Amino acid sequence: MKRCLSVLLTLLITLACTPSAPGQALVVRVIDGDTIELGTGQRVRYIGVDAPETHPAVECYGLEAWAKNRELVEGKMVWLEKDVSETDRYGRLLRYVWVDQTMVNAELVSLGCARAVPYPPDVKHQEQLRLLEVEARRAGRGMWAICPASAVEVELVLGP
Repeated sequence: MKRCLSVLLTLLITLACTPSAPGQALVVRVIDGDTIELGTGQRVRYIGVDAPETHPAVECYGLEAWAKNRELVEGKMVWLEKDVSETDRYGRLLRYVWVDQTMVNAELVSLGCARAVPYPPDVKHQEQLRLLEVEARRAGRGMWAICPASAVEVELVLGP
């Protein structure tokens, strides 16, 4: 009986960590505001955004961005959209990440949890992300209300 339960548990865990369709995967851990780990063990870096860091030092709004990313994706099945590049120099998959009809990359920018940063050649949704950042910054959402130095830095790049 114990052996059967062990086999059943292993099977259930394997099924939970296996994508149910091409481009789908289970998020088992959120690394920071713009990086996740899948049930397959692969790490995914969100395309077109840069969230404040939590490692090695915590930057302004880093913990809030990490927490929002956890709320949006941890323990959920996500759909992964590729642009041009497969991976970054650290071997992480580069993807736009979707939960239902929400692009997580865009949601984080809209909430002021990440900046829109182009990483050519992966720029398919960059204009949308840039406009969401301008709107979040002007509305004083997230880091734009709490981290004035960041807001000034982007103001110089994007203009008022």
